[in-house]
Parts: sequence; C-alpha cells; structure tokens
Amino acid sequence: MSEFDLIDIIRRHVGAARSDVRTGIGDDAAVVSVPPDHELVICTDTLVAGVHFPDSTDPADIGWKALAVNLSDLAAMGALPAWATLALTLPEPDARFVERLMQGFAQLANEHQMALIGGDTTRGPLTLSVTAHGIVSTGQALRRSDAKHGEVVFVTGTIGDAAGGLRILQSANPNAGNPGPDEQVLVARLNRPQARVAAGIALRDLASACIDISDGLLADLGHVATSSKLGIEIGEDCLPMSSALQNCFDAETCRDLQLFGGDDYELAFTIAEARADSMRATMEKLGCRVSRIGRVIEEPGIHVLDRDGRRRETSSKGWDHFR
Repeated sequence: MSEFDLIDIIRRHVGAARSDVRTGIGDDAAVVSVPPDHELVICTDTLVAGVHFPDSTDPADIGWKALAVNLSDLAAMGALPAWATLALTLPEPDARFVERLMQGFAQLANEHQMALIGGDTTRGPLTLSVTAHGIVSTGQALRRSDAKHGEVVFVTGTIGDAAGGLRILQSANPNAGNPGPDEQVLVARLNRPQARVAAGIALRDLASACIDISDGLLADLGHVATSSKLGIEIGEDCLPMSSALQNCFDAETCRDLQLFGGDDYELAFTIAEARADSMRATMEKLGCRVSRIGRVIEEPGIHVLDRDGRRRETSSKGWDHFR
C-alpha cells in the first residue's frame, strides 16, 4: 500500500463540506475564506503512541482524541471550529487502522461542521499532529492573561476523571481487562474527551480569562495566574467530582487526580461576581455543569485550601514532556 492509497482513505473521511473551503486536500496547500471582521484562532497538538494514549487504544478513539484536544484549545479561546489539517506518521501502511482512525476523527469533525483540508503522511513511530483553525469576531478571543483581582474561578464538568481512567488502564487490577460501569466511564473520559466548544463561545461575553484543563488543574490555573500577574486560591472540597471517580478510588487519591491529573479538557475560567448568575443560567441552557472552585487574589501563585480553610502544601507542576 502506497502513501497515496492512505491519502485516498483519509480523503473519504474528510468531515463536513464547507463553502468557505476554496481548495482542500489534493493541492500543495489549502485555501480558505475568512469572514469579514473575524480573526483566525490556530492551535496544534501532537499525540504520540505510548505517551498520550496506550498502545492498545482503539484507533477510532485515537482519531477522536487527536481532534478533540485541539477543539478544546479553540473552546478555551471562545472560537468556532472551522478547519483542520492532519499529519499522520505510521510504522506501517495499515489500511484497516487508518479506516478506524479516520472514522473516529470524522465523527467528531462532523459534529462541529469541521472540514479536514490537508496534512501529510509519513513512516515512523505512530504520531498524529492536528492543526485546528477556528474563527472569532475581531477582538473577542478569550485569553489566559485577563483575569482580574476579586473575580471568581469556575470549572465546567467534573475534574479528575481522565486521570482516573489512565490510572485504571495502568494498574495491575485484575478487573482491568473487564472493567465495571464506573471504570468504563473513567476510561471513556480519557479516550473520548468532550471539548466544551459551545460553553467557550458563550463565555466570550462573560468570562475574563479562560484555559482548558489538559496538563492538570493546578498547572493550568498556574498559567492563568502567571499570565495575569495575580494569584488564584481554590478550595479542594469545591472541586466537582463524578460518582464514578469517587467509587473507584479513595478520597486522597481522588483529590490528587483532581489537582494534578490532566486530560479532562474541561474549561477553567475567571469571571466577575456580578456576571456569575447570568453565566450559570447560560450554561444551564447548554446543559453544561459549572462549579465555583475559588477566587483570584493579589498574592502570586496557586493556593489550595483544605476543608478548614487552611492552605495545604502542593506543587502546581502538571504534565511536562521533558521532566
């Protein structure tokens, strides 16, 4: 099987057809039309086998996740997804693998009316690099650097589930090969994250600063604090926890997974207290759970309070590829 045979398989799963794609797959580069008074939001994420997903992961889940992690970055900026490119590196030209991979990718792309407009294929260790492009009205993109003293901090969904799923897959638990319902929920959160695109778009007119939780809650909130030249204080008992996580691990492990685990791809954002009720009403209409977990303070750094209001010793370091 040649490289061009693989490209033909990918072409059959290109996702939504969009009228703003002038030239897509098949030329040296893609040409797209950007609406007037809008800006492009562009992000890239790479997934490597054995690093970002276990080798045993279903190829359809790999394809889904490769796009989902980029959609989450667009969501954190308040951008509407539009186009993507895919660079795929394979050890061997495996047609069945690519078919399954692209089924998962296209399923998510179609949900967001997103078109695959180009990319590359090559031989090497299994790696997927996706570049996603979104659109936002000029000057409306959310940033990490705009948090303000006195604002409150919220997160969407529940935290720690994906890290719990990874812990289950990596464990020597005899039930790992036959997981129960709670374990299945956590592994699904790891393999098929749900990017909060609608929530991110809604937050453009409400939130001040926003980030997606990919490297761990403390690490990612640390980026907001550093960029905004302020601090953030959160209550560990305020962190939203799923029943699945609670049923699978003891309390201390759950808290560690919530604080330091990554891959949830939920949104963490700061917002003025006066806008919180309006935000909650908007999120309720979207069916998106939100939880208040802390506040923005003047003292630099990330500070975690226990149930008695005392600061506990923590490290804000999350996932780091080179540590």
